[in-house]
Amino acid sequence: MTVLAPVGTRVAAQISPRPLDPSGVVRSDLMQRAMAALDIHHRRIPLRDRMYLVDFQKYSGEPRLYEVDLLQGEVVAFRTTHGRGSDPTHSGFARDFSNTPDSFMSSLGAYATAGPGWGTLQGPNVLLDGLEYSNDRARERAIIVHGADYADPDFLAREGKLGRSYGCFSLAHADLPTLRERMGEGRLLFATA
Repeated sequence: MTVLAPVGTRVAAQISPRPLDPSGVVRSDLMQRAMAALDIHHRRIPLRDRMYLVDFQKYSGEPRLYEVDLLQGEVVAFRTTHGRGSDPTHSGFARDFSNTPDSFMSSLGAYATAGPGWGTLQGPNVLLDGLEYSNDRARERAIIVHGADYADPDFLAREGKLGRSYGCFSLAHADLPTLRERMGEGRLLFATA
């Protein structure tokens, strides 16, 4: 016997979320840790449409900052710097990490984007709040996302790697406006090595 839905009733469609990163751009363990961080820090990260991941295992000349669209599953990759204290020989690889002021090292862990800012030295930026013991001094250390000449494509072409920051996530000037708007306030930035 076939049962029909009464006329005028709506039947809810099954919506399956699209798979995250179907091309496998991001290391699977990094994606898993970031998804766990979304749940752990849900009170500080209310926006779940996009998240940002940084893979410090990769060489600085490679794209290693990922914008992950949590609704569509797509990933867009950008280049970002690491701190000079994390790579004192300027090999292009970040080796050491710290949350200590004046260490000029990058810090690992989960951050909440805290909206657009403007600084006298770096100009437009995205403010970050560190959410873990490994980065909870981010504001005190002025760790932000900003544009820098040493992250621009011509620097990379000339040097073969990006320059180093004082611990900030520095981007090419051309990438900053789009990311600054899209990062906004209340999204996850997760960095690991």
